[in-house]
Amino acid sequence: MASVAIGGTFDILHDGHKALLKKAYSLGEVTIGLVSDEMARGKALVSNTYDTRKRAVAAYVKALTGTIPVIVALDDPYGPSMKEKFDYIVVSPETFRTAKKINALRSQRGLPPIKIVCVDFVLAQDGRPISSTRIHRGEIDDHGMLL
Repeated sequence: MASVAIGGTFDILHDGHKALLKKAYSLGEVTIGLVSDEMARGKALVSNTYDTRKRAVAAYVKALTGTIPVIVALDDPYGPSMKEKFDYIVVSPETFRTAKKINALRSQRGLPPIKIVCVDFVLAQDGRPISSTRIHRGEIDDHGMLL
């Protein structure tokens, strides 16, 4: 079975995150890199702790697949993708450049590239992407409905 990497902050688990996770699990066995509290400190508007975010992602994956997910803490943008073999990395348009950088770094280390699967943004009711930032600002809910 294919090995799949996906990473993110997953601060407020919304329909965009769920689309990424669904795509990842459709491809194979998934390792989820979850941004650590330390790494999240550099990001604006992250309101939930690592443990809270991990529980939310794990509950969603369990409901989606009936399995307990493999979740690892990310203390840098690349995580296990610098050492482990992955067939796919699932990203959004926002994180596509990071996946390209991962492959460039892997090439420098003599590792094979990871096939990048880019999932389009899930759009809110107003046609703009759903994001945790927009939810924090009170513009939309986690399904993209305008507030």
